[in-house]
Amino acid sequence: MAHRRCGKLLDATIAAELPRLDALLRHGLANGATELRRISAEQPREMEPALACVAAMHSPSSGIVDSHGLMTSLLGDAERAGALLVLLSPFESARRDGKRWLLHTGGAEPFEMSCRWLINAVGPGAQAVAGRMQDFPVAAIPAQHLAKGHYFALTGRSPFSRLIYPMPVDGGLGMHLTLDLSGQARFGPDVQWLPAGTAEATLDYRVDESRRDGFETDIRRYWAALPAGALQPAYTGVRPKFSGPADHGCEGVVQLLGIESPGLRASPAVAALEAELVIGQQVCP
Repeated sequence: MAHRRCGKLLDATIAAELPRLDALLRHGLANGATELRRISAEQPREMEPALACVAAMHSPSSGIVDSHGLMTSLLGDAERAGALLVLLSPFESARRDGKRWLLHTGGAEPFEMSCRWLINAVGPGAQAVAGRMQDFPVAAIPAQHLAKGHYFALTGRSPFSRLIYPMPVDGGLGMHLTLDLSGQARFGPDVQWLPAGTAEATLDYRVDESRRDGFETDIRRYWAALPAGALQPAYTGVRPKFSGPADHGCEGVVQLLGIESPGLRASPAVAALEAELVIGQQVCP
């Protein structure tokens, strides 16, 4: 699987951000990311001369991966272990049948199946799926809030060889710079809250080019030399966010609600946690 360990810098651009930087460093170290270290303003600029900062946190093990290749690899692992991927089979409902769940699907070839454990991991539609499970307590389904995130691509060569992240913002990780395996730089995502009750089927994934000015303002906080007109629309995504109870007390079901960025990168760890919950066995992600 194609990947590259390029490293990451979490950048504090003003002195007022230093307490937040230190708090994130402590949090990372407490969670086992022992390679993280705080570096002074001179060191980040030696690593990335175009970067504006007063201090940074360096994560040397961070990297990038071919996301399609990763998902194909995970699918191969799952199929070799006996799993079956069934496409074009929308979930209609589920109900308890003794100690098992009985699922009903739609589509051109609807079918029923039963399972001991039912894991709901469908992203923005997870709350709707949970609501179609009979006997599942409605009060345990937290309200969902959807945030659309835009990405703009940089025209020309990136001045950075590492991932560059500013301080997190409310609802997101800030306007960070990511690289793909070809060296193309992209900036994003921003946070555009969608109206309450927005249905998954009505989501609009077009890039709103009027948000380009806001991107340029945020990017120039850490890259002052961003050329005018250098950003081109790339793509958007919608991520679910929520706050609410996590314990539902319903046997045989795991609800993965609010799994957002970095859900793909965290998927091995999430899967390991689910294995521990379902089969009571610790699995190394």
